[in-house]
Amino acid sequence: MDYHKKRNLTFITIGLIFMLNGIEYAVILPTIWRYLQILEAPPYFLGLGLSAFSLSGLLSGPLFGLWSDRSKTTKTIILLSNLFEIAGNFMYFMGYSKWLLLCSRLVAGIGAGAGSAIFGFLTRCTRPDERAGIFAAIMACRQAGLLVGPAFNLFLRLCDFKLGPFVVNKYTSPGIFMCLLWALLQFVVLAIYWDVQPNTLTEEGAPMVELKQEEEEEAPLMGLDDEPVHNYSTLNSDHAENSASSEMQPFYGASSSNLFQKFSASSEFLKEEVVVLLTAQFITLFNQTALETMVTPLTQRYFSFGELGNSLMYSLCGVEVILGFFFVRWLSRKVADRAVLAVGLVICCAACIWCIIFLGNLRGGYGWELSAFIIGVFLQLLGLPFVAVSQVSLFSKVTSEKTQGFSQGVRRSVGGLATILGPLWAGGLTDNLYIMLGMMLALLTMISVMTGLSYGRLTEPRVVQCAQSFDSGG
Repeated sequence: MDYHKKRNLTFITIGLIFMLNGIEYAVILPTIWRYLQILEAPPYFLGLGLSAFSLSGLLSGPLFGLWSDRSKTTKTIILLSNLFEIAGNFMYFMGYSKWLLLCSRLVAGIGAGAGSAIFGFLTRCTRPDERAGIFAAIMACRQAGLLVGPAFNLFLRLCDFKLGPFVVNKYTSPGIFMCLLWALLQFVVLAIYWDVQPNTLTEEGAPMVELKQEEEEEAPLMGLDDEPVHNYSTLNSDHAENSASSEMQPFYGASSSNLFQKFSASSEFLKEEVVVLLTAQFITLFNQTALETMVTPLTQRYFSFGELGNSLMYSLCGVEVILGFFFVRWLSRKVADRAVLAVGLVICCAACIWCIIFLGNLRGGYGWELSAFIIGVFLQLLGLPFVAVSQVSLFSKVTSEKTQGFSQGVRRSVGGLATILGPLWAGGLTDNLYIMLGMMLALLTMISVMTGLSYGRLTEPRVVQCAQSFDSGG
């Protein structure tokens, strides 16, 4: 099997992993509220249950990413992480008490930490100009899972039987269903996932790496940048390391040492553009999860939605977000990532303002209330793909490729912290939407100002441009 076929099959497998993440979220979220009520859990357990998954992912993400950076492999990491997903979902299925349910989400969340290793792998195996499109496609796979998940809920809600000592009903069935899906995925990973090496990226990519290395050798003499050029490598530095002259080998050997990697990671995360992107990651996911936590109690209170109504609502939301991701994939080929980010923030601010005005205190009859709610949700989801894709793509370009797995782990941990705090914030304010939405708007205003002030720095490092100009100059 040739390299390109292996690469495509590996990307398909990654898409399936993210799709299962979306399906799991879609089949559990509409029912966990009632599941907890049946287990006599207090209302704040909803926030705890949603946050527990993110907490363990926050802790495991950087560890999986660091493992990926050192081993340059992800297949073993994925197989291990899937075992945690299988165990966690089986515990959710058992559901003897609210504490077991909480622990089940903690265990399953460990498996979600493998996403940092996957994003690091994708960064190493893609060119900067194609990266945003591939990231958009992978993220769309998760949204496809969110779309397909409610369809599974249509038959899972009909379950009412016993499996040995366990009761299978509409609340416990999502656990055993996801347990089986993750088990099947193990066989898919074993069969069609390869740790393809980035130094065989394309025929066009190989000479580009060599040219990059020549540029790195000459850059200190030319005085193009005061900072170490290798910090901003966007291609495989290991290949350049192997092809370097004997005089340069000690230099590159030092750059791959643990001491250098730690220094590089600590300095990169304090750069202005990295701080802005991490802040955007936090605020986007904080607002998204806060709204998701608010939606189920809100639809139950004002519109009497049950499991079926919530599942259909999430299905329609999935359609919108998938279309949004594919539109952003097309747009990223024509517009810079920072412009896409700016557009997304404008849409998110407009959505939050709408929600404050019309959802803070719903009035005016069922028809108007439902219309205002639908428009608010539509606007919130419209801005999500713009911000999500652009900030991930930019983050992969402004951080070192050598520590990309760890860097993506840190990014996802920041997002994990947001998905912990978001439900906790919203869970206690479902009766006071003005305060909840007001905080969300304040955060969006802050990141919009930060993005505007740092707009000039939200771009690929100059070293890539230098390599390209050197190539065009002969």
